[in-house]
Amino acid sequence: DLHSFPTRRSSDLLRKALDLKQLQLMYQPKFDAQTGVMIGVEALIRWQHPERGMIPPSRFIPLAEESGAIQAITEWVLSTACKQAKNWHETSNSAVTVAVNLSAYSLKRNKAPVMVQEALSETGLPPHLLELELTESMLIENDQHAEETLNDLKKLGISIAIDDFGTGYSSLSYLHRFPIDALKIDRSFVWNMNRSDSDLAIVVAIIAMAHSLKLKVVAEGVETDAQLASLKRNGCEIIQGYLLGKPTTPENIASNLQKKKRR
Repeated sequence: DLHSFPTRRSSDLLRKALDLKQLQLMYQPKFDAQTGVMIGVEALIRWQHPERGMIPPSRFIPLAEESGAIQAITEWVLSTACKQAKNWHETSNSAVTVAVNLSAYSLKRNKAPVMVQEALSETGLPPHLLELELTESMLIENDQHAEETLNDLKKLGISIAIDDFGTGYSSLSYLHRFPIDALKIDRSFVWNMNRSDSDLAIVVAIIAMAHSLKLKVVAEGVETDAQLASLKRNGCEIIQGYLLGKPTTPENIASNLQKKKRR
């Protein structure tokens, strides 16, 4: 098990995995709730280990953060995702956004703006096609750096979304202090919204609050037609989940975009 290794050993393993191209990106589509058209993707990292098989990010990302290897991994994810999105943009002429999860490590050390600028410059991806996702807890724990860092990122022309919204313990004051474009409703609320009146109320309240602040809303973890219908009825703009699209390869995304182009 990875956790049996000392932190330095874990760091070496993860850096080696990066060098040996064992890390790979899958992309989960995001859809316009009203039209059903794919409008973006989220880049999701996987570790294809030669002996242990596919290792999910929940197993190795915490170790990467602990050991400091997360910075190199985040740079690779950002560069790879931007390059891929640029390729889709050129071959399909589609304005599909790519979302990348920003690590707490990068936010704390204010490394994100330089890292993003380099990725955009190297790949030529139009900035408006890149979105960074951060969690509520990251913003609150790094309050003194977060506002400055997010403002620097916004100057580059990218979008910023809050992931897992509704699970944090913060006041909501940061929503108008930080330059945020979208809220992603945590999947736990989406899963239970048709079984629990309180969870449905939370989803409806998040959508209404987001719209009053002129923010878009993404619902993740959408798995049933009933969930989709409720979200559409309450004005959620963007849908992500197994009902409409599982994480898939860049080639499958490209194929879907080509089909859309031919219509």
